[in-house]
Amino acid sequence: MTIQKVDVLLVGGGVMSATLGTLLTKLDPSLKITMVERLDHVAHESTDGWNNAGTGHAGYCELNYTAEDAQGNVAIDRALVINANFEVSLQLWAHMVENGVLPEPTQFINPTPHMSFVWGEDNVAFLRQRHAKMSAHHLFKEMEYSEDPAVLREWMPLVMDGRDPSEKVAATRVLHGADVDFGSLTRNLVKRLQEKESFTLLLNHEVDDFDHSHDGSWFVRINDRKSGKASTINAKFVFLGAGGGALPLLQASGIDEANGYGGFPVSGQWLVCKDPAIVSQHHAKVYGKAAIGAPPMSVPHLDTRIINGEPALLFGPYAGFTTKFLKAGSKLDLLKSVSISNLLPMMSVGINNMDLTKYLISEVMQSHEDRVATLRGYFPSCKDEDWTLAEAGQRVQVIKKDAEGRGKLEFGTELVAAKDGSLAALLGASPGASVSVQAMIEVLERCFKDKMQSEWKARLKEIIPSYGEDLKTNEGLLNSIREHTLSTLKLK
Repeated sequence: MTIQKVDVLLVGGGVMSATLGTLLTKLDPSLKITMVERLDHVAHESTDGWNNAGTGHAGYCELNYTAEDAQGNVAIDRALVINANFEVSLQLWAHMVENGVLPEPTQFINPTPHMSFVWGEDNVAFLRQRHAKMSAHHLFKEMEYSEDPAVLREWMPLVMDGRDPSEKVAATRVLHGADVDFGSLTRNLVKRLQEKESFTLLLNHEVDDFDHSHDGSWFVRINDRKSGKASTINAKFVFLGAGGGALPLLQASGIDEANGYGGFPVSGQWLVCKDPAIVSQHHAKVYGKAAIGAPPMSVPHLDTRIINGEPALLFGPYAGFTTKFLKAGSKLDLLKSVSISNLLPMMSVGINNMDLTKYLISEVMQSHEDRVATLRGYFPSCKDEDWTLAEAGQRVQVIKKDAEGRGKLEFGTELVAAKDGSLAALLGASPGASVSVQAMIEVLERCFKDKMQSEWKARLKEIIPSYGEDLKTNEGLLNSIREHTLSTLKLK
């Protein structure tokens, strides 16, 4: 059997693998890289535009990133981190637009105001405090706030039309928010990678087995899903960027660091409206507060979307439970992921998250009328017949051991890497694609330490000017970088 030797094997054709491949090619054009994707084209699972919210997650509007404690104090630390990380993504995309690697920005990113909207005395008090804390920080200094229905009607007419004028409401707005078509972005990145002789894309191939060699490299067996033919790739470094499919691959690798990890799959659905007369009246991403027991990915929002150049409105997501880890996965995915090392953590999460379980069951049981009734909280005058239901992508929330050896459910992304740096996997969901660049920089720092501390550091600084700096504390640098990226990407 012929064994293909490569420097880097990227498993999964989504935004994470495409971003890592792009960065590695920029840092060392001589690297031989192969990408393996189980479907017949890239960016078709969670990265596809219809399978995710398309929000450039920057903490501007997502209320789940600013938790409120039992005393009513709002914490903004997580929002600060996410905002700074999204700025890193914008820097790479702007650099690539300037150098002709990415096309006209409107083909993958469009300016869309980010708004938070609430109603009721308690929620208004929460949003007022949130705005006061966030707008005092330079990352969020341009955030506007209003409780005036007339102002809010200007900001989001569909949300205010038909609403009870006596209802207490409030909203915040950041004008330079973004709607991102991560599918188009990823397809453009991979297209550019394919122009290089050192890059190979294998579609309709899936990883079957791993063998860690004594020299630190990996022998990875892959199968052609069409012909059934098996082959082997010998890679110095392997990245598992397969979305929900990354967990079973990580488990199959057998690295010690995978022990104890499990996954909780959650599906999603959107209500979609493509009627131009309605779509033209709303230009924003309007986020509200999640229902009690709902996972963070289920924060309701009414969004302007531009996917493959087509405008639409989306509302949701409506969560559901599935045993699949991928949209095109198997119903046995969850069962197969259970092992001796993660059985206790997974059982513990199931027992301690009954509110989540009840919520998911209630979501699955909803009728079209029930879903539209929820939409009316954000679009009071909407009509059932203007909206259709569409399936979103699969998400697998991370389950990991806590200090007592039991399990806890993590709502975020997590990087798991072998101690020798020869393999890494990215698990989890939101903010996901929005912080893909920072996530992949962390892969470089953990798995290519020597090069990152020497020749790669200066090269990366040319691509991402804030590398090595903290945008949360360096206001001057943030201002200059944000002015450049927003202008280059036509977000203001």
